[in-house]
Amino acid sequence: METTSSTAKFFDAYANDFSAIYGNQNTLVHAVVNRVFRRSMVLRYERTLAGCMPIEGKSVIDIGCGPGHYSVALATRGAARVLGVDFAPGMIDIARTRAADAGVTDRCTFRLGDFLEATGDETFDYAVVMGFMDYIADPRGLIEKVLRVCHGKAFFSFPVEGGLLAWQRRLRYRSRCPLYLYSEPQIRTLFSGLGARAVSVEPIDRDYFVTLTV
Repeated sequence: METTSSTAKFFDAYANDFSAIYGNQNTLVHAVVNRVFRRSMVLRYERTLAGCMPIEGKSVIDIGCGPGHYSVALATRGAARVLGVDFAPGMIDIARTRAADAGVTDRCTFRLGDFLEATGDETFDYAVVMGFMDYIADPRGLIEKVLRVCHGKAFFSFPVEGGLLAWQRRLRYRSRCPLYLYSEPQIRTLFSGLGARAVSVEPIDRDYFVTLTV
């Protein structure tokens, strides 16, 4: 999987601030910001965890795991094995600390780099690909790689093209790293002809939440 150096550099520097989005910052400003601008993040987090249940004894790969929120949450809920993969060293450092603090390092590990190279011949019951397709130049190739390592269900998020917030996000990311936004027809085309048993595309605020049943 190819990722640009600018994307890796941006998320390495952004690691601490990104991790704080999920933190317990119980202020009025934080609540308003989350409700207006980060509702999609909350919804896709809740849907992914619910979609992986029952998780006891299952294995998960968290692709673009960031600071490890999904990985650690699934491990604490009973997953037998969780592997988080990310290309930003700063994200991996935070994820490892989070797993250690939660006491799940025996079943929740993190690796830096390309997710397929990091997994080798390993396969998983679930694949989580949240907030990652936004930065991938070859989405079809990545989806095909996910199909090769997942034999249960895979969960993806795709950012919605169009609207004021999408325009504002394009403007903000113009000097940071490449950004890719999607329409629903584009997403359905991406997943067509892959041999999956079922594909569900659900609009959730600023994202499309895709469930792929392998």
